[in-house]
Amino acid sequence: MISVPVELLAICGSTRAGGNTDQILQYTREISSERGAHLSIVNLRDYHFSVSGTCVDCNDRETPCELKDDMPYITDMMRKADGIIYAVPVQGFGMGHLMQIFIERSGVCYLRFERPLTNKVGGVIVTGRRYNHNHVYSQIVNNLLLNRMIIVGSGFPALLQGGKPSEVLGDIEGLDSVRRMVNRMIDMVKTIKHYSLLTNQSYLTFNEGNERMIGEDLLQPLKKH
Repeated sequence: MISVPVELLAICGSTRAGGNTDQILQYTREISSERGAHLSIVNLRDYHFSVSGTCVDCNDRETPCELKDDMPYITDMMRKADGIIYAVPVQGFGMGHLMQIFIERSGVCYLRFERPLTNKVGGVIVTGRRYNHNHVYSQIVNNLLLNRMIIVGSGFPALLQGGKPSEVLGDIEGLDSVRRMVNRMIDMVKTIKHYSLLTNQSYLTFNEGNERMIGEDLLQPLKKH
């Protein structure tokens, strides 16, 4: 079988360095390494990025945001990755605020113009005490689908329970779900790359344009009648 490199990127939305979410991502990195894949981790707490909407013209712009911060650097890493894992803790019965701000800003101000994450493989890890994991998980999955990413089935979602430090490392079923998800992501990336290498083409539709323009496209056939 042809050997292909696999580059994964994990985006960590935890404000707590060394906490449960960080520990799970270290576990994820070990799994990736065992499979010969490389996993980079972006800790959002280490970067500066603005809140979306402060310029007022977000929905009217046709070019990326002009505010100067670290967001272009992060989105560039996302463009280069084969697969992206979003890891976030549950806070206040919802998504941790860093990830919420990041998803809004990256999506509205950068990703929606060209949809560069199209056909990249996506995964989700949610950590927290025994409350509202599914809500946060569903919110991120919807965002991945909005960005036209590929989400692989892996049995149970990677939802890990634990509030005290290192407590998630005792969630055996949760750890197994993470392992299955990461392995399936790597398998899917390799499948896509192998096909492209063998055929010099992709079997996945990519060039769909910006959905804000789709109304005009749909009207074209109607105008002929």
